[in-house]
Amino acid sequence: PLCCKPEKRGKVVCLPRLSRVAVCGGTHGNELSGVYLVRELLKAKDIVMEEEREEPASVLMVLANPRAMQQCRRYVDTDLNRCFTHATLNGPISDSAPYEMTRSRELNAMLGPKGSPGAVDLVCDLHNTTANMGLCLIAYSDCDWICLHIFKHLQRQMPDVPMRFIHFDVSSKESYSLDSVGKHGFAMEIGPQPHGVVRSNIYTAMKDGVQHMLDWVRLFNSGTIFEAGFVDVFTIVKNIDYPRDSETHNITATIHPQLQDRDFLLLHPDDALFQTFSGETLRYKGNEPLYPFFVNECAYYEKGIALSLARKRHVVVPAIRAQTEAERRRDQQGFASEEE
Repeated sequence: PLCCKPEKRGKVVCLPRLSRVAVCGGTHGNELSGVYLVRELLKAKDIVMEEEREEPASVLMVLANPRAMQQCRRYVDTDLNRCFTHATLNGPISDSAPYEMTRSRELNAMLGPKGSPGAVDLVCDLHNTTANMGLCLIAYSDCDWICLHIFKHLQRQMPDVPMRFIHFDVSSKESYSLDSVGKHGFAMEIGPQPHGVVRSNIYTAMKDGVQHMLDWVRLFNSGTIFEAGFVDVFTIVKNIDYPRDSETHNITATIHPQLQDRDFLLLHPDDALFQTFSGETLRYKGNEPLYPFFVNECAYYEKGIALSLARKRHVVVPAIRAQTEAERRRDQQGFASEEE
């Protein structure tokens, strides 16, 4: 249902309305733009979609990891944003399970269940990165036309903000983050911002991005046709770890000065990659030029990731509009007939 191919160029793809939208902050408790933005939105939740006249979209504001927020830490026991695989949500759980394992099930009950018809229509999960990535939407599909059209809308509305669409090529069952609980979903990742800090420019970009996303939902639900176009999609190829001491496993180098803060600028074979603590330059030994991102992300030291590398593709996005009520009923009747 998330991924459909237009039958021919110029055809308008009809997709179900987005009746329930969730905006989540604090999945990582020290990524403070989302924490403070969702707190603000909770104060003003009655006016977020005030322009909607017919059947307004229900917007749910969620503070995902309150214990980690209280301690201003990424997580308490384990990374909440890795706790939403099918196996983790549905496997056995004990009384001594990590807090985030329990919390992921609470969030799945609130917003899902994941993969079910009852799941919310769209999840926007708010994150910060210490890397110089601008505003990124991160999704598990490169053909979810809802997410790609939202990205195109943000590009049009925020032309001064560097913006990219990142695709993690992972199956629905193996998708691990909070945004995967919705029928459609993405992480809105904005940086650079140190964890435990709020920078006004980064907070404002996130606030504007969320408001434009909600505006797009309102336009979509009211019957607006969104024209076809293109999106450059960055699909992750691999992660690269820091060089490490074979005995202690301590890192022996850091990101090279020529690469630092140069996220999404093409990295060519033999370009400077790391600088050892003794001053030696280590070069990129890959076979093809790729795009680096999450360069020197603070939270990924523990995950063994110095940077990620992606290929860029030009993806054709078809024109879309929301199904009418008559079309929705007809589809439901057709589905019931098929089941019989």
